Amino acid sequence: MIHIEQQWNDNLKTIEGEIIHEKCHDEKLVEKRKDLLICRGMRIFSRNLNIVGQCDVVEFKQCKTGAILFGREGFWQPYPIEYKLGKPKKDLSDILQLCAQAICLEEMLCCTIPEGYLFYDEIHRREKIEITNELRQKVVDVFAEMNDYFNRGHTPKAKYEKKCRNCSLKDLCLPKISKVRSVSTYYKINLEGM
Repeated sequence: MIHIEQQWNDNLKTIEGEIIHEKCHDEKLVEKRKDLLICRGMRIFSRNLNIVGQCDVVEFKQCKTGAILFGREGFWQPYPIEYKLGKPKKDLSDILQLCAQAICLEEMLCCTIPEGYLFYDEIHRREKIEITNELRQKVVDVFAEMNDYFNRGHTPKAKYEKKCRNCSLKDLCLPKISKVRSVSTYYKINLEGM
């Protein structure tokens, strides 16, 4: 809905998310601590996935392999770090977002990223996520499907789930309406026998 229909609504959760991301997305804020370089709000892209985005934080650790960074000596291993408002989810959405960031960074910096991190504000903890081949393939598949929807200008039908209750787009998306199968089914259920 955001990209195809240009629809957006804020709610308490999106505003809280903006607040915790303010420092993360300050592109001018770069920190250097011994062999660690911390960049915030780094713009990323992938021509292969046909996506653009922004990492909350990328930590570069100086080591024997990794990427060559302009103005820096040696090699630097990048690790994307995604900040989330709540706690770990049961689905893969956060992990796939982090993996997509790793794929973009790999393509841009000509290196391999074995892991990244998800930081959850509610539990104040960082979780290490291994960037596996299975996750990479899932990201490729999801973005192929998303690009197909975008190219066709087609918004897929929503499926109502428990998480829809906190979504800022629920009043635009109307996920409960998607339970109605068709006009003829609606007609049979609601109007026949009157």
